[in-house]
Amino acid sequence: MTEPNEGLPPILREYEFDLRVRYRETDGQGRVHHSNYLNYFEIARVEMLRASGRNYKDVEASGILMVVTHATCRYFYPAAYDDLLRIRVELVKTKKTRAIFAYHISLDEVLVAEGETTIAAVSQEGKIVRLPDWML
Repeated sequence: MTEPNEGLPPILREYEFDLRVRYRETDGQGRVHHSNYLNYFEIARVEMLRASGRNYKDVEASGILMVVTHATCRYFYPAAYDDLLRIRVELVKTKKTRAIFAYHISLDEVLVAEGETTIAAVSQEGKIVRLPDWML
């Protein structure tokens, strides 16, 4: 496996961005459906990579797939269509083959949801592999 984007600095450890809730992400009560928060977590990880000068497409092309092995989410306050959410993702810990990310989603300084995911690096054949050096 070749290292994607060699020579770039390590991945950011924390990243924040805004995401506007789309109508299709809401349920019959007009609130963001709980399942969408895991999608927001994935968007956050991908955007963190992009802000670090990398993209997930290049990581996959190098032969490394990043799979979620564990996910948690706690909900505190409802978000609705057209709300502008502030999403913060933090790379909390890395081990040889895994990375743990924490997420905080807020609306006007009010905590909407928080969670955590564990991501494992695997080969295209599904075997556990080492994370890229820039992620450790």
